[in-house]
Amino acid sequence: MESFLNRYRNITVLLLVIFAQLVLLAFQVKNDQDVRFIRVWTVTAVSPLARIVEGLRGSGIGFVRNYIQLHDADAQNRRLQAEVDRLRIENIFLKNELNTADRARALQIFQQRTPSKTLAASVISTGLGTSRKVIYVDRGTVSGVMRGMAVVTPDGILGKVDAAYPTASEVLLVTDPEFAAGVMTADALVHGTLHGQGSPVCKVDYIGLEDKLAPGDQLYTSGDDRIFPRGFPVGVVKSVSPGQPFKDVTVEPSGPARGLEDVLIILEGAHQEIPTTPTATEPVYVAPAPPGNSAGTPATPSPGTAAAAPGTEADRLRSLYKAVGEEQQHTYGEGLPGSKPPDFTKIPVGGAPPGFKGTGAPVAPPSASPMQKGTGPPAGGPLRQ
Repeated sequence: MESFLNRYRNITVLLLVIFAQLVLLAFQVKNDQDVRFIRVWTVTAVSPLARIVEGLRGSGIGFVRNYIQLHDADAQNRRLQAEVDRLRIENIFLKNELNTADRARALQIFQQRTPSKTLAASVISTGLGTSRKVIYVDRGTVSGVMRGMAVVTPDGILGKVDAAYPTASEVLLVTDPEFAAGVMTADALVHGTLHGQGSPVCKVDYIGLEDKLAPGDQLYTSGDDRIFPRGFPVGVVKSVSPGQPFKDVTVEPSGPARGLEDVLIILEGAHQEIPTTPTATEPVYVAPAPPGNSAGTPATPSPGTAAAAPGTEADRLRSLYKAVGEEQQHTYGEGLPGSKPPDFTKIPVGGAPPGFKGTGAPVAPPSASPMQKGTGPPAGGPLRQ
């Protein structure tokens, strides 16, 4: 080594002098960002090493944090996740139990209200065939079930027993093409036969073109088929269209609306009254008209005349007729055929004032022709056109 330095002594001294001059220049000269070159060179040379050291330090800290300090936390996380899964399953189970209890309570209430003798059953299987719509229930001949018995739910009819086995029964659903049942409207004026179509919607045959049936009407069992007692809900009419020689009527059955899980088998049928059907549309509130005339100024009644009742002209006329009926002790809607109707010739001209007691004065027509006013043709000659 010493011989090498002696041999290249001059070159070595020259390089050291040049390096020293560059260092001095770096201390004195700055770049365009007012930073000394010595600092730029130092940072540039140290940055890669610092980056490597920081990466090693971060990796070491991450290793210690994830694999040593959080080892127990990871195991606890897995236990908590398993507990959450268990609670979810338990929640689903409790909801199913609650739904089952609600259905059982609804069946019990329905059994108490219907006059027919029924037997509760649970659906244990569904038919696998695509052409037939059948289910299997857990009640059979041991429980008194026979072929042809009706199967219903609190919402409506569901089907009939097609085959009875010792511990199970096959139920033909209302949507099966081979199903049929007699139906009628709530007023018993329209009768027909319900048939399944293999789809969620059934059809009703033998509805005459002159029969009054509209979408939204509720249908009930008529009892004509000797299977379903009279008065059980069937479904709601979806569409009515003219056909030949009968109307084309489709019905959405109400029995399978809430699923097929718990049913009632009618062991001894009893006809029942048809419940009052709710109106299809809800009542709409109409506020009374503001007092005053059309110009917006308060209307002052003339002396000797009663103030007009609020509302439309039809409302005032209805109030007037109601007052006449009460005066003559007549109740609208309760008179028997052939009974005497109220005498509307006893309405005073100008309407009935409050506390109307009858005046006996006939009503003056709003407008009358000359013939009605007694200004007919001169006596002694016919009326000429």
